[in-house]
Amino acid sequence: MKKLIIFLVVIIALFAAIAGLTKWQQAKKSEGNVYKKESLDPLTVDLLDDPLYQNIILPDELKKKLKDKEDVTVYFFSPECPHCMKTTPELIPAAEKTDVNVYQFNLLEFKDGWDQYRIKYTPTLMHFKDGKEYARLVGEQSQDEIEAWLKENVK
Repeated sequence: MKKLIIFLVVIIALFAAIAGLTKWQQAKKSEGNVYKKESLDPLTVDLLDDPLYQNIILPDELKKKLKDKEDVTVYFFSPECPHCMKTTPELIPAAEKTDVNVYQFNLLEFKDGWDQYRIKYTPTLMHFKDGKEYARLVGEQSQDEIEAWLKENVK
């Protein structure tokens, strides 16, 4: 019985050490991140160095652009959405091909965006004209579909 208790204590200590190390590594990796947050969801941390997720817009930046009546195209995504993970590699080349600057808004990190922009599903691509919603594309799309939407609604 004494050996079993010692074994369980060692196992619990190992799991605690692994959990602590993992948390420390994620905190270290997310230092100075574009989200300007101390703590990020692990799925967001995984995207910090991904070249497809480098044009992040923060909620205050987006609010300012809309208040200033700027035209802006925003891709609302969540790192936990499998459709987003399939759409982003289609979106970025389509945006580059059509020369459209598409900002990326991470709904996992900024959950208020769901209600604020009436997002029901991800991914959602929106174009704002004069600070107001002008067009919306919802769901997983191919590069050709995204490119056509961008040409029709942004250019």
